[in-house]
Amino acid sequence: MPRFQPGDTVRVLDLHKPGHVRIPFFVRHKMGVVERHCGAYPNPEELGFGRPGLPPIDVYRVHFRQDQLWPDYAGPAEDTLEIEVYEHWLAPA
Repeated sequence: MPRFQPGDTVRVLDLHKPGHVRIPFFVRHKMGVVERHCGAYPNPEELGFGRPGLPPIDVYRVHFRQDQLWPDYAGPAEDTLEIEVYEHWLAPA
């Protein structure tokens, strides 16, 4: 069973990992809402180094408000961004 469910508020961690990572800097330390569980996939941070990336890690689509990501955001309040985030980058908010 996935750790997070749709509607859960999560915080993106900053794991300070070197090399190939799949999480943009602009969402680290930010809070978002899980939109859905996308399934479990091999870890691309391991695949990038020729390792098998196993066991698979759950991936979630996380919904962020643009005005929460960018301090000077001047667009409409309803503007959002959704990205897929591997579970090890997420913590309950």
